[in-house]
Amino acid sequence: MSDSPWYRDGLRFECSQCGDCCTGAPGYVWVNDEEIAQLAACVELSVDQFETAYVRKVGLRKSLREYGGGECVFFDTQSRGCTVYTARPRQCKTWPFWDSNIRTEEDWKATCEMCPGSGKGPLYQLEEIDERRSQIRI
Repeated sequence: MSDSPWYRDGLRFECSQCGDCCTGAPGYVWVNDEEIAQLAACVELSVDQFETAYVRKVGLRKSLREYGGGECVFFDTQSRGCTVYTARPRQCKTWPFWDSNIRTEEDWKATCEMCPGSGKGPLYQLEEIDERRSQIRI
């Protein structure tokens, strides 16, 4: 029996820019101090100002705030895009290659059903998937 994961031949993904991963049910976009500093610089605020305006504490962790409908505070509903894309947190950069999405083939199929870019587009090789997967555990 091989130790290779079920997705050893790679997975396809191409962002469709639908914004579904930035909206919907309330949730969390976890951020660390380094990401907060990068985001603060991107919006030209001090770290303290940025945290006051855009970050909420959840236990010992920090998450970006959301609007009432679950939209990320940095999601522009008009353009359907991220206003801080170049500084977006690793949680956003690594989508959809999270443990919760690729643990099993069934998990991946469910991800493909909710995300129109999953299962389509360029083929990501095992090494790149695992590198992204290792960056965050969701």
